[in-house]
Amino acid sequence: MTGLFLPTLCLALFLGQEMPDPQICGSYLYEPCYCIDKCLHGTPTPYLPQPGDIMLRMDGSRFWAITHNLAFAFAPHGSGVVVQRPDGTLGILEAGPNDIMWCGVPELLEHLHEYEVKGEVWIRKRKCPITEEQSACLMAFACKQDGKLFALQRLGLQLTPFRTRGPLRTYVMGKPHGDRFCYFCSELVTEALVAACLVDRETARPSATYPHDLFTDHSYNLYLRKHFTLANDWEPPARWVSHP
Repeated sequence: MTGLFLPTLCLALFLGQEMPDPQICGSYLYEPCYCIDKCLHGTPTPYLPQPGDIMLRMDGSRFWAITHNLAFAFAPHGSGVVVQRPDGTLGILEAGPNDIMWCGVPELLEHLHEYEVKGEVWIRKRKCPITEEQSACLMAFACKQDGKLFALQRLGLQLTPFRTRGPLRTYVMGKPHGDRFCYFCSELVTEALVAACLVDRETARPSATYPHDLFTDHSYNLYLRKHFTLANDWEPPARWVSHP
């Protein structure tokens, strides 16, 4: 069913056709809320994905919960960005999807279903759809990163004083690279948004950005709190479920 739905989803998105039956799509969002909890806020509505939407998730693994807390990264534990794939379907560009050691662009609905089993999933929808040119840039960036390594060693550095995130060092470190041979999840999302001109290249700090920063718009990092926010162009996080 998912394989039939996604092409229809893309056509509905880009050609203005009627949205698929909500009972078939198995994709709903509750009301946006800056709350990292298990509660379902408000009334669910069918979710029609679009390129540029940001996915955030919890992981049931105690290992990731402990290491995120030790690094002061806190929750949520993972992030990805919705992109249109070359075949016209939608996928989620993510570093280390399902804890594998490389970057990928798995099919959107199947991937969200997999994460729903493990923990809470949120979507930050774009307030306005991105342009065709921006979507093309996002797709080109995703294709170039697909299959690259997960940055396990640099992720480990987040537990040490040698990371690019700090009260002062983030002002001069952690800037966009444009292309790296490996990424961790929120770094890849931020680099993708920079590549598509969806966030400011001058103020973005991909390697100093955590999923929590993408979720809350109120970072614990002084530089990011002052210079980096998604609030202008993205709605607050909304809890995603397959069945309301």
